[in-house]
Amino acid sequence: MKKNHYLLANILLILLALVFLSPLYIVVVNSFKNRAEMNLNVLGLPSSFDFQYYQRAIERMQFPNAFMNSVIIAVCSILFIIVLTSMTAWRFVRVPNKLSMFLFFLFVATMIIPFQAIMMPLMQFMGWIQEITGIRILNTRGGLIYMYIGFGVGMSVFLYHGFIKSIPVSLEEAATIDGCNTWQVFWRIVFPMLKSITVTVVILDIIWIWNDFLLPSLVLSAKRLRTIPLSTYSFFGEFTIMWNMAMAGLMMTMIPVILFYIFSQKYIIKGMASGAVK
Repeated sequence: MKKNHYLLANILLILLALVFLSPLYIVVVNSFKNRAEMNLNVLGLPSSFDFQYYQRAIERMQFPNAFMNSVIIAVCSILFIIVLTSMTAWRFVRVPNKLSMFLFFLFVATMIIPFQAIMMPLMQFMGWIQEITGIRILNTRGGLIYMYIGFGVGMSVFLYHGFIKSIPVSLEEAATIDGCNTWQVFWRIVFPMLKSITVTVVILDIIWIWNDFLLPSLVLSAKRLRTIPLSTYSFFGEFTIMWNMAMAGLMMTMIPVILFYIFSQKYIIKGMASGAVK
């Protein structure tokens, strides 16, 4: 009986995996087809695996420039998020007063606010700040990075907060007795112990920032500043859609994140189990 249940569960998992992987299969096979082949059979294999559409997609997307924009925005945003939120969560845990608890729950509350509800007021507010201060926020990488930091701190503080609670205070007290100041205690003792949850935060934020289309489309208007998701939108015209090149562009967009996730996936389960559940 148990073997039958085990076999049935495996079959069900395989079917679910096929369902979830079917969009990826459609993207891959159609990135090698011409428009006639796509209209004839979307699910069929291409007649030849020719990379000409990838080459044309790279040229149309200005892929090297878009790739560098995405890398700069993602790396800078994640670095600031990690540094700021890890220190913030540490202080919340080690200084457990009413103010710390209020601020922690305030950070957590930001996670439930949908971006669509605040995107227009946000753009108006940032435009007003730009007019008053003269500091360019809209249509700049720095402005987009600033907004990503603001939207990313809630989840990161939540994850770090749970993980830091599992670190014994005695380690920090011993370091203080040995002569370490507060800054040294955190960076030499606490932060190295946050490796697994830090990798989890990095993976989740990379998937979010790298694939995000809505916020960059509101902030960035210059072609030279476009990220990869914005560049793929160039295949969708008013009267025609170049599906084969769009599929090739989408595939090139996914590959860096997929590779990063494959090499770092073991930290997600460990970090989430050790941090968020505590």
